[in-house]
Amino acid sequence: MGSIDPPKAEQNGTAAAAVADPGQKPGAGDAMPPPPPVKHSNGTAAEPDVATKRRRMSVLPLEVGTRVMCRWRDGKYHPVKVIERRKLNPGDPNDYEYYVHYTEFNRRLDEWVKLEQLDLNSVETVVDEKVEDKVTGLKMTRHQKRKIDETHVEGHEELDAASLREHEEFTKVKNIATIELGRYEIETWYFSPFPPEYNDCSKLYFCEFCLNFMKRKEQLQRHMKKCDLKHPPGDEIYRSGTLSMFEVDGKKNKVYGQNLCYLAKLFLDHKTLYYDVDLFLFYVLCECDDRGCHMVGYFSKEKHSEESYNLACILTLPPYQRKGYGKFLIAFSYELSKKEGKVGTPERPLSDLGLLSYKGYWTRVLLDILKKHKANISIKELSDMTAIKADDILNTLQSLDLIQYRKGQHVICADPKVLDRHLKAAGRGGLEVDVSKLIWTPYREQG
Repeated sequence: MGSIDPPKAEQNGTAAAAVADPGQKPGAGDAMPPPPPVKHSNGTAAEPDVATKRRRMSVLPLEVGTRVMCRWRDGKYHPVKVIERRKLNPGDPNDYEYYVHYTEFNRRLDEWVKLEQLDLNSVETVVDEKVEDKVTGLKMTRHQKRKIDETHVEGHEELDAASLREHEEFTKVKNIATIELGRYEIETWYFSPFPPEYNDCSKLYFCEFCLNFMKRKEQLQRHMKKCDLKHPPGDEIYRSGTLSMFEVDGKKNKVYGQNLCYLAKLFLDHKTLYYDVDLFLFYVLCECDDRGCHMVGYFSKEKHSEESYNLACILTLPPYQRKGYGKFLIAFSYELSKKEGKVGTPERPLSDLGLLSYKGYWTRVLLDILKKHKANISIKELSDMTAIKADDILNTLQSLDLIQYRKGQHVICADPKVLDRHLKAAGRGGLEVDVSKLIWTPYREQG
């Protein structure tokens, strides 16, 4: 299950830092500021003496697992853990660059850094993780601890410890740093298992219409002269203004479906890469202009789901984030469920951003109905009206303290002032789906 509207992209399309507070960090394309002077704990500037320089050299090269302070693009030092290292100059035994994880933030910020970005005075020896957690846990404020907890195992709630370690080991280093898609260059967030022949590429070039990817700009330019697609290779099932939705059958368009999965995995940490895309339908949202239909995001769903999943994976591409497209995609998935005459629910596990978006959607939809509905209404009736699964309705209302258990049954307590407060906290609903513009036949009814 993928993320929805990840943190805001810069105006030039470069993906911005994905943290809980996106306004806190500058854009990924910003130049690295000069390093501030290293300071002692008392705040005074420290001039490195000979002994200090010797100590710094004695810790090199840094071992994998080392904890150290690293200068980020905001010019400030943040705690990191060395995940991997690679040799730069074979003639210099200490000339490495290091792949680091910023321990305060999500893995999507992991990156390769140069030695000069690291404060070698702050190097900590590798210690037992459990002992370290106990020690550092005492030093952290509750806000810091919660921030780490929220980002540490995002989207992996259903994985056991061994599976989580295996996943993180296999995907610990981003293999593709940036991609070019249409008029945007986008920084990637996570590892994606591209074929082995792309192992030496830090940047890939995607055709924005067929999603074929290439190693060099010249290859893309030659391809674009031959590619006759101007929209995803499927049926247009929705058009409202400049927005369009295409349904792509994974069986009929296997290469496109696989390429879309490769692309999406660069921005989704825990997504399973489906090589067998025959079983899925992909709903690709586009912004349309005179040059064609440009992919904004997508969601996928199984053609036949025994668990009533109406959505398997969802993503808004970084340049189009914070514009309401993620909320639109969620709403669209439920409109399809209504057309099918079924209740639906997203496939688990949800990412942190995915869960927030769904909770917001469920809250807005349910509370809007409760505000307008004067008489008593049951969970079953709410489910029939919204196509939201009863369990999701119950959990949402319970989290808002709107459910009481009386005489052996759940009762909804809808005080208008409380509803208004929760609706305000849930935020705006985003772009609305104009159901009159949806022309679609459920898969089971298709010839």
